Amino acid sequence: MSRPSVQPVPAVLAVVLRAGQVLLVRRANPPDAGLWGFPGGRLEPGETLGAAALRELAEETGVQARAPEVLTALDALDSDDAGQLRFHYVLIAVVCQWVSGEPVAADDALEARWVDLEALVGGALATSKDVAEVAMRAAALR
Repeated sequence: MSRPSVQPVPAVLAVVLRAGQVLLVRRANPPDAGLWGFPGGRLEPGETLGAAALRELAEETGVQARAPEVLTALDALDSDDAGQLRFHYVLIAVVCQWVSGEPVAADDALEARWVDLEALVGGALATSKDVAEVAMRAAALR
């Protein structure tokens, strides 16, 4: 029996910067379970990119923000031990401006906290692919 093909799934990442720090969550679910990354998740039908980023941000951390612009798009591919593709997410990173709230992990986040950009670049934290690069690109916009 052949395996059904995996379709790319659009998802958003909320990239929130504040005072030299970036908001990260430690993921509870695959792909990247246990790794630190941006709050985010699947785009719902009829939902704009900005609205999806703000919804996921609030669901995972309780933080409120504004979502002024799309920063970049990335592929997140996950394969099993035999090399068969399990997931293909197209991650759209949305730069968000913090408005209020301190992060509290909820939904599918194990932890949520502000991380110094310098520490992120130093590799002191186990992160998902491209997290440091995307955070630095967002910081360069400021």
